[in-house]
Amino acid sequence: MVSKLIPAQMSPDAAEEIRRHEVARLNRRKAEREQLEQVYGQVWDTDELCKQFEVLGFMAPFVKVRDLDTRERGTLKFQHDPRYYFSWRANR
Repeated sequence: MVSKLIPAQMSPDAAEEIRRHEVARLNRRKAEREQLEQVYGQVWDTDELCKQFEVLGFMAPFVKVRDLDTRERGTLKFQHDPRYYFSWRANR
């Protein structure tokens, strides 16, 4: 009976294409910190990220985090090189 509930071929994650596009877009620019701050506001490097957040998971270009001060969960975006985290969004 269980086999009737599982499709023979699973469709790919609907968000996968969107994520891949966003990864390419962010990494193509290779923005410096000052540029990211102008667009997104606060920006963290890896050391700063670890001081302010507990990392719960990655799925490029997103990182799921918990703010160590407020315990609030949310997401950040990141670019690969130079590695910066930005665009904080609290879970609602």
